Amino acid sequence: MFKAQSHVGITVKDLDRSIYFYRDLLGLPIGTEPSPWFNHAELGPAVGVPGAVLRQVCLRLGDTYLELLEYSAPESETDGPLKSNNLGASHVAFEVDDIAVAKAELESKGVEFFSEINVVDDGVLAGWRWVYFSDPDGYPLELVEYHYQRPQSEVDAGIAEYLAHRPPNN
Repeated sequence: MFKAQSHVGITVKDLDRSIYFYRDLLGLPIGTEPSPWFNHAELGPAVGVPGAVLRQVCLRLGDTYLELLEYSAPESETDGPLKSNNLGASHVAFEVDDIAVAKAELESKGVEFFSEINVVDDGVLAGWRWVYFSDPDGYPLELVEYHYQRPQSEVDAGIAEYLAHRPPNN
């Protein structure tokens, strides 16, 4: 049914400021030229936001795109992104080869992290090294290093166990 992931979108307050952050600080190359303002009457119903006026750009992120969207109308109903525990909240994780080096490089550019690097060496996420930070609008981002992988047979057994005992679909 689905061929591949096309893109992940994030709504930002200032597209130009966000391009600077994601391109110049994080190193994501621009994949599509920034659009002009779109304000067609059909746009609002198409995106589920009546009266929508927006512009966007896509940045390359591996084999997909990270789409940044700035709306000039209607005004946002929130002052910032949803906190991670809220329904509908999201984040983007960036895989890195060496999380300590990546974190130090971003800190040298003024990026502040929520914590030190988290190390997981047991359970279903064994081998993960991760740490959160945010973009200029407060949208949560994550660095992840997969320090080692659990044997695929263990992962497959855990998935089979879940599927065999999950609650019925209501």
